[in-house]
Amino acid sequence: MQFSIHHKQIGTMLLIAGFASGCASLFPGSSSPGPEIRGHSRPNLNAAYNRPYKVKGVTYYPLRTAAGYREIGHASWYGSESGNRTAMGTRFVPHGLTAAHKTLPLPTRVRVTNLHNGRYVDVVVNDRGPFKKGRIIDLSHGAAKKIGLHGVAKVRVEHLSDKISQTEK
Repeated sequence: MQFSIHHKQIGTMLLIAGFASGCASLFPGSSSPGPEIRGHSRPNLNAAYNRPYKVKGVTYYPLRTAAGYREIGHASWYGSESGNRTAMGTRFVPHGLTAAHKTLPLPTRVRVTNLHNGRYVDVVVNDRGPFKKGRIIDLSHGAAKKIGLHGVAKVRVEHLSDKISQTEK
């Protein structure tokens, strides 16, 4: 009798531990890649969204590669007011982990670090923008929330594959 009760208790504890591990992070500043990041492949450089384009009289030339990309500047966030579709034609999800950039190839994975508090988030750049002077990246509301960005903040943007390869050395 005690043997079967013991197995039930262990099974229940394992089940609870499994659920809890999926809901928590051991490192408060980090984020694990969600489906928004894992599901994207290499950029299609021949796609319309990776060709030069013009906004308000300015022509932007998307990069052929994001390798080695690293920039410090100001970030902002955008929500549902941006429209229903990204430049790639996918549905915009305000609470997802995505971003907009003027020249990175789409899709590109980057790490955005809030330089005020050190928190970072890994996002997929799947849209174009921001087109306000002095801003280098627009984060979805969900990504901005993860790094404590309220309005505009100074950030570092790094190509994620480069960042991963640096930490694995």
